[in-house]
Formats: sequence, structure tokens, C-alpha cells
Amino acid sequence: MAYIEAKDGTQLHVKDMGQGRPVVLIHGWPLTGDMFEYQTLALLEAGFRVITYDRRGFGQSGHPATGYDYDTFADDLASVLEGLNLNDVSLVGFSMGGGEIARYLGRHGASRVSKAVLVASVAGYLLKDDTNPDGVDASVFEDMKLQIRKDRFAFLQSFAKTFYGVGLISSPVSQGILDWSFILAVMASPKATVDCVDAFGKTDFRPDFKAFTIPTLVIHGTGDKTVPIDPTGRAAAKAIPNSKLIEYEGEPHGLFATAPERLNDDLLAFLR
Repeated sequence: MAYIEAKDGTQLHVKDMGQGRPVVLIHGWPLTGDMFEYQTLALLEAGFRVITYDRRGFGQSGHPATGYDYDTFADDLASVLEGLNLNDVSLVGFSMGGGEIARYLGRHGASRVSKAVLVASVAGYLLKDDTNPDGVDASVFEDMKLQIRKDRFAFLQSFAKTFYGVGLISSPVSQGILDWSFILAVMASPKATVDCVDAFGKTDFRPDFKAFTIPTLVIHGTGDKTVPIDPTGRAAAKAIPNSKLIEYEGEPHGLFATAPERLNDDLLAFLR
């Protein structure tokens, strides 16, 4: 089944591979489900069934004009789980995808879900305000949207370098991975790319943490400049009962590609 229909008729592109206990991998902004190349291969070789899907507006899913909010994203995830009749499923969310897990549990409960993994996730609350002094200033998100509107392609190339921690001296990933990430990112609708900045930047997931009634693993890099660890990874681990936090010292946001072997080992140890 290549596509599953969301509640509003949007077609969600799904890849369903392998046998065994199901693991659903939920991608980050502004990429697609294919960002999990290293993790998909490791999980398949370990005997898991691996499902990835492209968020509405991204990759090969439908590109509607509306629906770029976390209630809708959570309902889209529910459509995928129901459409494939998945139970005893482990949900792994990277960055923006961690928000899907939090809001899905908050809206739909954990009856289908056995475990959750938040990887460099936005779950917590990114926006700086009186309740969240460690958050990111609203001007950062406004500037991102301005840059996307002005020249989305230049923005995406620049953003990828911060995403993977590429600097004048260090380059944790190859030029090939930067090029690949750009290809995945430009597949997105410009409307989705802009609207999702508000979705991940201004959605408060802290009320959803009480819905985490399942074992939860939180993985986050201490060098993450895209999604700072304090208002997200550390806050999530503190608020979610029966959770475990693993901090990757110095790792940037895109640790699925900068530290794939370590991430795969930690995922497999938890999911088994």
C-alpha cells in the first residue's frame, strides 16, 4: 500500500518494509521519511517491520494548502496506524516527528503503542516565554520564515550546515549527505515549509506529556543548535514517567547521520 488517506482526504505516502514487530519512523522538518536511511536498514536487518511516511506537504504525500498544525499531524499518524492496522507499535520521532508522538498520545492514547522514542525532538516547548526562559526567541522563527519566502533554496542549503554541525573546521557529514538532504527538502511544498515553522516553533507539548504511559527513550545532542536540549529533550525526560535520557555529548541536531551507529545501537537496545 503506497498511500493512506487522511481524514480530510490528503494522501499520505507510506513505505512498509519487512516483518516482525512494527516500528514507525516519523521524520523531521524539512525532510521526508527517507531521512531514516541508516535506521531503516539497521532495524530491518534486526528483524523489525519498518514503516516510514512523508508528512502532509512533504515528499511524495499530498501537498494541501491547509492542515499544518499538530492536531492534524497527530490525526494523520492515527490514519497511518489504523490504515495498516498496527498494534504493539514502537513510535520513533525525530525533531518535528517527536511532536507527532506527543500530540498523538494526547489525542488518541497509547492503546496501539508499546514504546516511544524522541530523537532530537521538539517535544517540550521551543518558544521562549515567561513559562519557558530556556526557549528560542520568537524572532528566530520569524526570520526563518522570511528567509524561506525570499529564497527557500538558499535557506535550505544554509540550514543544513547548522543542522549537521558543519563549520569552517568540522564537517561531520559528507557533501553527498548535504546534497541528499537538499533534494529531500526541496520536495516539500513551500506552504508546508513556512507553516511548519510556526507548528514546531510555537506548539506547547508539555500538556501532552501526561499521556506518555509507555516506556520512553529520549536521545538528544548537547551541541544541538537547531532544537536546544534544555526546553526539549531534558524537559521531556524530566516530565515523562518511566523515561530514560541519553545525551550525545557535542552532537548536532542531525545525529541520525552524524552518529548513526550509536543511534542505531541505542534504538535496538531499547526496542528489543
